[in-house]
Amino acid sequence: MSKNPTPTIVVPARLASSRFPKKLLADAGGMPLILRTANRLRNQVPEYDLVFAVDGEEIAQPLKQEGYTCIFTDPDLASGTDRVAQANKILQRDEILNVQADEPMVMREHILALDKALKRKGADLATLAAPFEKNEDFQDPNQVKVVLSLSGFALFFSRAQIPYDREHAGVVGQNCYKHLGMYGYRGEFLNEFASLPLGCLEGLEKLEQLRALENGKHISVEIVKNGTYGVDTPQDLAGLSFS
Repeated sequence: MSKNPTPTIVVPARLASSRFPKKLLADAGGMPLILRTANRLRNQVPEYDLVFAVDGEEIAQPLKQEGYTCIFTDPDLASGTDRVAQANKILQRDEILNVQADEPMVMREHILALDKALKRKGADLATLAAPFEKNEDFQDPNQVKVVLSLSGFALFFSRAQIPYDREHAGVVGQNCYKHLGMYGYRGEFLNEFASLPLGCLEGLEKLEQLRALENGKHISVEIVKNGTYGVDTPQDLAGLSFS
């Protein structure tokens, strides 16, 4: 891969959503949700190149109308990382940050922390986590947990309650971190990712980052104070206020 150090964010965007059909085109205070995320990123980190890896013209149209760059990717790709990897075959960037299209409240601190994590020595890819504050969130299988090594690398991700405290089961304690679904990748890793075999753990948990761990890759994790607000359901979107 040719050297291209331009700081770049690629947002994978597809319309398929089992819990919230056509979620990214849903109205979010007078504009599609995807545009809320796009405008937020442009406002928070204007120094980054911003590209959308889309699965078709329907999702690309509102983005292109507002001047955003879109790259069309195979609609049958298995994950957002696969979509970013395909886009980077065109972009040829050394480092790519992946922000989810349904994260309209992402903050500058998240992007800078993700960039920092990716630069950690030995990292193939990077992600973020935040401390759990509520027991019910820790017990929720839709909120992914991550446990870390002393050097700041992921040991495992799960929908189950990890680490499991035998004396206080289900109670948030030390080292209980919620995974935030943003990633940073080195270009070399993206080149390799599509050819990595899908793992057993990835299939069980339905978590794409486990494919990297199962294949011996190192995921650097930066802890941030504030979590993000991902939109998974119509109720999530209704809970947001846009000014």
